[in-house]
Amino acid sequence: MAFFNVYVAAVPKANKDRFIKHAENVSMAFKDHGATKYVETWGIDVPDGEITSLHKAVQKTDDEDVIVGWVEWPSKDIADAAWPKIMEDPRMAIESAQMPFDGKRMIFGGFEDVVNA
Repeated sequence: MAFFNVYVAAVPKANKDRFIKHAENVSMAFKDHGATKYVETWGIDVPDGEITSLHKAVQKTDDEDVIVGWVEWPSKDIADAAWPKIMEDPRMAIESAQMPFDGKRMIFGGFEDVVNA
C-alpha cells in the first residue's frame, strides 16, 4: 500500500527560485533512496480562513507563500528504512544548511493511501 510523507510550510516570496532549486536537489536524494514520486507545489490560490487555514497553520507572513509537498513511497516500511539513509545523504546536509525557508514552522505527517482514483 502506498505511503506518503506530506508537509506544508511558508516560504518567502523572494526565495521562490532558491526553493525550487532546493526542491530539485532534495528530490534526487529521495528518489535515489526509494521514493516513487517527489512533488512540491507553490500556493497561488490559498484562502485565509476565519478559524483555521494553511496560512495560520504555518504562521505565514505577508512576504511569504504557502507550499505543500509530498513524497510517495511504495510502502511505509520502505519509507521508514529510507529516512535514516536520506538524512545521512551528503546532498541533504548541503541543502539543510541552505534552507530557503523556516523549517521550524513546517508541519508534516505520514499518510497511507486509501483512495487513489
